[in-house]
Amino acid sequence: MKYLLLICGDENGDFSGVDLDPTAWVEEMTARGVRKDGDRLAPTSAATTVRMDGASVLVSDGPFAETKEQVGGFDIIEAADLDEAIEIASKHPVVQIGTIEIRPFWGQ
Repeated sequence: MKYLLLICGDENGDFSGVDLDPTAWVEEMTARGVRKDGDRLAPTSAATTVRMDGASVLVSDGPFAETKEQVGGFDIIEAADLDEAIEIASKHPVVQIGTIEIRPFWGQ
């Protein structure tokens, strides 16, 4: 099954003393053949939100929700089941300071 890992955290947090470099995780998961794609995202200050109000398009700067944690990146993995997806996500360095939301692709 394919899963999307939404890598979330406080982009303004103080993470001194925490190694958040995902290089080793990416290399391990790529070598295992489970990581298919992924990337970091620009900060929320670069976000644009689009909504509809009837027939009008509403465009605003920034994210839609005002929350402490923001999506900072994503990874697409292929795992045998949710248990393996959890094991993969639990090794990502961001779980030390943030959260990883695991979502299966539709229809799987």
